[in-house]
Amino acid sequence: MPDYMFLLESRLSPEQRAAMLRVQELAAVLGYNVYLTGGTVRDLITGANLKDLDFTVEGNPSKMARELEKGGAKVLSEDDKFRHVEILFAGDVEGSISAARDEHYVRPGTRPELRWSTIMEDLRRRDFSLNAIAISLNPASRGLLLDPTNGLSDIEHGEVRALTIHSFTNQPVRLLRALRMAARMGFKLEARTQEWFNLAIERELQKSITPEDAGEELRGLSREERPQLVLKEWEENDLMEYLSPTIAKKHPGYDAINRLIKVRDDLFMAGFRPRLATPMLLAILSRLKDRELTSTLSKLGYRSAEISDIEEFPEKAMEVQKELTGKKTKTPIEAYRYIEKLPMEYVAYLLAESSNSAALSKLKAYLHKWRPIRQSLPVVGTELEALGMPRGPKFDQIVQEVFAIQLNGRGKTPEERVKILRKLSGIKEAPKKKEKEKKPTKAEKHAEKKAVLEKKAAEKHAAPAEKPKAVAKPAPPAKKKGKK
Repeated sequence: MPDYMFLLESRLSPEQRAAMLRVQELAAVLGYNVYLTGGTVRDLITGANLKDLDFTVEGNPSKMARELEKGGAKVLSEDDKFRHVEILFAGDVEGSISAARDEHYVRPGTRPELRWSTIMEDLRRRDFSLNAIAISLNPASRGLLLDPTNGLSDIEHGEVRALTIHSFTNQPVRLLRALRMAARMGFKLEARTQEWFNLAIERELQKSITPEDAGEELRGLSREERPQLVLKEWEENDLMEYLSPTIAKKHPGYDAINRLIKVRDDLFMAGFRPRLATPMLLAILSRLKDRELTSTLSKLGYRSAEISDIEEFPEKAMEVQKELTGKKTKTPIEAYRYIEKLPMEYVAYLLAESSNSAALSKLKAYLHKWRPIRQSLPVVGTELEALGMPRGPKFDQIVQEVFAIQLNGRGKTPEERVKILRKLSGIKEAPKKKEKEKKPTKAEKHAEKKAVLEKKAAEKHAAPAEKPKAVAKPAPPAKKKGKK
């Protein structure tokens, strides 16, 4: 049997691992059994990115949420009826904690009665087998895989399988969800599930999808990595209208979605894992006018505070853009420090939607030039330490000054950096010592003497040089005879 706990921990980020350990500790203190469930386990098995941590406890998660808040976690939403808490753990780790429950239907299609239950009952009442898998985090069974509906086999065969014939009758919103799961993972509907799906459509169960359930699907869609694939499936199966007639009429903003996906992939390559639910929701609904956006979200059960945050998001992004083109971020180091503190969702939104070249150039420089320089600062520290400066406040200050200089394009080579470090630290280069003249060795003296003797001998035995020939003197001119 695979060691799922080792596999899980090897793929968790340090922040996710810390969140998981904290939940385990609290569950032990409160006497709760705790499990990783649903999407987290499914993504672990399929090798997908572990975007969030979904916990299920045999107890009330509200007590755990209160303790987690004391450690820096933030409760995003809390449903007392279903005992479900959406939470942002310390370190910006998204997740949820739910109470194990069972759902009893008096007859198919009616609202269920909730009963708090064990983990096995909770898994069996779920929608699809691939979501009905758990890993125990309890000391006595840590790492044990719980798979009562054989979901692992369905994952291996690439199929989405509903757990009962009444799955779509009991919750018609599962018509949307089944296609979302299949599109996300590149799976197909299992044969019987496809028959039940078709029968539900013939019976027009899609008309029974409640606006609140449709709103939950839209929330889930905004967190998908490739939401356009899901939207096209919904449109091809004529289900978009039952998500929202307005969206069906105006159509989703596929161009805006694709732009944001490209930006998100670039951010992934730069080492970021941004939460882009709000920018993605705005991209999906980008073809709606302001009033249509507000009305649609309200009908889908979004709370007024959520709607306000979504509506105000573009305005806040434009304020960020204004700051990036203003005096406060004129120099590279000022721009770096400002962008470093920004929520990455604003960076992604501007990269996807802004046409301001000045703002965009700074954002791109931050991602692809400035951050790599920042990551190489330990090298600068090592170089400064090698010059003889002890670590301390002044040491750190000089390293930061060098960073600011590097952002301006200087200090790229080690030689140039050392010169800059000497100037900033006041550490002068040690004077070069004069090399002492080396005394010749006995062997060298003997060789030199021998060479001199050989030279003299050669000169002595050399042939005498020819004497230059005498040059004949010209004869004196003859005297002319005078007339007598």
